[in-house]
Amino acid sequence: MKKSKSAAPPVTTLHPRNRHTGRYDFAELSRQMPLLAAYVGDNGHGEDSIDFSDPHAVRALNRALLKAQYGIAHWDIPPDYLVPPIPGRADYVHGVADLLASSNGGEIPTGPGVRALDIGTGANLIYPLIGNREYGWRFTASEVDTGALRAAKGIVDGNPGLGDGIFLRRQENPIHIFEQLLRPEDRFDVSMCNPPFHASAREAAAGNIRKTRNLDKHAAPRTTNLNFGGQGRELWCRGGEERFIRTMITESTSYSRTVLWFTTLVARGEHLPEIYRELTRAKALDVRTVNMAQGNKQSRFVAWTFHDEAAQREWHRERERKRTAGY
Repeated sequence: MKKSKSAAPPVTTLHPRNRHTGRYDFAELSRQMPLLAAYVGDNGHGEDSIDFSDPHAVRALNRALLKAQYGIAHWDIPPDYLVPPIPGRADYVHGVADLLASSNGGEIPTGPGVRALDIGTGANLIYPLIGNREYGWRFTASEVDTGALRAAKGIVDGNPGLGDGIFLRRQENPIHIFEQLLRPEDRFDVSMCNPPFHASAREAAAGNIRKTRNLDKHAAPRTTNLNFGGQGRELWCRGGEERFIRTMITESTSYSRTVLWFTTLVARGEHLPEIYRELTRAKALDVRTVNMAQGNKQSRFVAWTFHDEAAQREWHRERERKRTAGY
């Protein structure tokens, strides 16, 4: 197994191609999405900001960012579903683009010939939206939760042309990730995933309260959803993040000819040693860890493939041949 560059110094800034570096221009964002203006005020330092512990404010900010930066005119999700922090999600997409470039002669592959799979897309559909708008990739977005799928479909239907680049697919069996989802004819350059973070509902609730306190030191403790919300399956699963990823790795061994690169966010760095051990047992040929950061928050994604460097290059060449032939 080719080891990752996980020993590299931690990242301290967003990816250089990320549209969200620097402070938000709240005046321009409010012009693009007037409903945001009601939540903008002075942060006590003479600067415009919002209360990031307020779920309504965060939702309004996301709508404004998606419209202003990605041309997504309609984005709405039901109450209590996960509202993602867009800058960090965009970093994952850009990191994946660099990963694909590394096995494609340094050139980022773009256009609808590049196929991406989003595992657990949620109601927010964030990775397909950013990946399609930034690189023109064609996404298959999978989800177990029918309510999330309905919301995602509403986003696709509400933005003309998006249905040509984003396709929704339900995973009927919640105990599986790739099994019973992938089809014999599928070919994906990459899969992406933001796994459930917690191991139980109680742990998720405690994490919500801690995060709310960190965002607003003066806020009263909340027992309800925090600013970013989240349904049960979005926030926790039995065994938590580590077990979910180990299952993903185990199932990925059966789909080495279907997916070139498998990737997943890993929120907790202490889970990496067991993830690496599982990838060794799975006989992954190339494993990489890409560090990311948003402010003081450190994160990373792990990527693995069962193809050596020659096979990776051939995968990209075959996709280009198909694109040239009009497939």
